[in-house]
Amino acid sequence: MSLAIFDLDNTLLNGDSDHAWGEFLCRRQIVDEAEYRAANDRFYQQYLSGELDIHEFLNFALRPLAAHTPAQLRHWHHEFMQECIEPMMLPKAAALLQQHRDAGDFLLIITATNSFVTAPIAERLGVDALLATEPEQVGDRFTGRVAGIPCFQHGKVERLTQWLEQSSHSLAGSSFYSDSCNDLPLLEQVEHPCAVNPDERLGRIAAERGWPILDLR
Repeated sequence: MSLAIFDLDNTLLNGDSDHAWGEFLCRRQIVDEAEYRAANDRFYQQYLSGELDIHEFLNFALRPLAAHTPAQLRHWHHEFMQECIEPMMLPKAAALLQQHRDAGDFLLIITATNSFVTAPIAERLGVDALLATEPEQVGDRFTGRVAGIPCFQHGKVERLTQWLEQSSHSLAGSSFYSDSCNDLPLLEQVEHPCAVNPDERLGRIAAERGWPILDLR
């Protein structure tokens, strides 16, 4: 059984679930719309350019989770899935997942977006496991802080290494699909790196190194 590893945002989804969650909070006026949207857009542009300070972003992005009850958050997330995530679903991405499923591979999503946002998406996509940035919890309430290593850039490699040490899997025969230059550290670790609708920098590197480039849109 080989590992088939997938980035989530702008790879399996036609959009970014982290940014979309922020937009959802703004539209529902759960946060201060003007202030939050400006910061959300600024952080997203920093992410796209490979210049994001992940801890600064998480201090911003996880704060709303701490301000509301788990029941209320679940209710909002159900609406978010219907309004924002379902329209991002890609038939070609579903077909790629099924191709690896039929081959007997183990399907793993690894994403910088926090697990509150992404766990229901991973379940919807029917993958075997999810590695995501973990929001800290005390009891059943979020604290607004991050727990452990953020699953971002080299942190993805660290989190995957920890996971491999606790599982029966290895990187032998592994694949990783991503759109982002932020994922170069992990793309360089697997046997079969693949760029999916890549950003400019990743597209250039993939072409130079002869990596496959897929269009799932």
